[in-house]
Amino acid sequence: MAKWIFNKLKGKPTKSLRDLLLEYNLPPGLFPQNIITYEFDVSNAKLIVYMSSACEVCFKDSSVMRYATSVKGTLSRGKLTGIDGMKTKVLVWVKVTSSNVESYTSDKLWFTAGVKKSRSKDAYEMPRDAVKVEEF
Repeated sequence: MAKWIFNKLKGKPTKSLRDLLLEYNLPPGLFPQNIITYEFDVSNAKLIVYMSSACEVCFKDSSVMRYATSVKGTLSRGKLTGIDGMKTKVLVWVKVTSSNVESYTSDKLWFTAGVKKSRSKDAYEMPRDAVKVEEF
C-alpha cells in the first residue's frame, strides 16, 4: 500500500503544500494559493496538485504560469520533474517539464520549457492568487 501524505478520512493533506515544497527546498509560490488539495505518494515521489479550474498566475517578476486542473510531477530534493499540466509564457505558451533549485543558497529557480531558463527564486516565495482561464 502506498504511503500518501493525504488523510483519506478527512480528505485533506496532513501538511500544507507550502510546507511540503519548503521541505523539498522548492519555493512555496510554485503553485497558486487557491489550490483545492494535493496528493503526495512518498513511495514513488509522485505529486498531484488539484485546482478547481485551469488558471493563470502572474508573478512579481512579470513571468506568467498557466496550470491545468491537475498538475503532476515527481518531487525530489530541490526538483519537480516530469511535470504535466504546467505552462509558461515565452512569446507563446510552452509546456514546463521541470523546475529546480540548484542548492539551498541559490537565488535562482530554473524552469525547463523547451530551453532551460532561470528566474528569480524570490518571485516564487509567496503563493499568489490565480485567475481562472477558459483553457489550459
